[in-house]
Amino acid sequence: MSDDLPHHELVLTLARSLRRAVLPELGSHAGRVELGAGAGGDVTFSVDEVAERTLAQFVADHASRYAFYSEDRGLVAPDGRETHVLVVDPIDGTRPAMAGLESACVAIALAPLDCDPRMSDVAVGCVMEIKSGDWFLARRGEGVIGTRSASLSSTTDIGSMFWAYGFRGRPARATAELLAELIDASSVGGGTFELGSQAFAMTRVVTGQLDAVIEVGSRMIDEVPGMAEAFLRVGRGAILNNSPYDLAAAWLCLVEAGGVVTDGWGRPLDDHPLLGTGHDFQMSSISSANPDLHAQLLREVDAGIARLRALAG
Repeated sequence: MSDDLPHHELVLTLARSLRRAVLPELGSHAGRVELGAGAGGDVTFSVDEVAERTLAQFVADHASRYAFYSEDRGLVAPDGRETHVLVVDPIDGTRPAMAGLESACVAIALAPLDCDPRMSDVAVGCVMEIKSGDWFLARRGEGVIGTRSASLSSTTDIGSMFWAYGFRGRPARATAELLAELIDASSVGGGTFELGSQAFAMTRVVTGQLDAVIEVGSRMIDEVPGMAEAFLRVGRGAILNNSPYDLAAAWLCLVEAGGVVTDGWGRPLDDHPLLGTGHDFQMSSISSANPDLHAQLLREVDAGIARLRALAG
């Protein structure tokens, strides 16, 4: 029984089960049917429901001592005696999955539930690509393993940087203004990508395909007047920045690979609550392959925030 498996094997087994369930739905137009909004406020599509059912059934059948927290259902802890919690985004990158693209992943983190768990309590993180089956598995203090080797970039030149940012659910004009100098600097010698999945983008830093990932929507809301209203407008009444279930697994993989991940102000994510949705629990993040590049990116984000504040008057 999976209850008897070591934690890292349980997490990897669950990731494989979720991939098997979702893989036949990749690129299916039937998977695009909207079913309402999940606990995290985002739209739930029929392909999401396939994944959520698989998650609930797996835990019920094979991991009875575990609670789970997912984007659509929030915390599920039936008897209150569960010892650990699986923090799961069954499809990180639902829209790429519906389009049949590569950038859709299963993301799972595991932490003890005998406290109010924080990001620093995450013991295991796994990101598995749905289309390819490639996976990354990190154990705290033990590094990251998987089907692809960790090979972080040594790039420190913003002009040759390959990097990603998420625009979905974010007000485009404000986001573009925040990132304008970085986009212009890297537009010839580097590249900017919107990949649709934070887990996919951050694990591209692990592989060396990208140098950085920036997502600072929560900082925009906290520091720029009028931004909360703009995010609510774009998100159909919900704020759709990244939550712990989006970041926890990929964060541990990247940190264990030797990368740098902070919030949008440059602070560690360690003390951030692991369970929760909505703006109070959401996180901005700056992820990079090395400290020198990260310091430059933080300065650029600071300058972008200052421009937005000046425009807001």
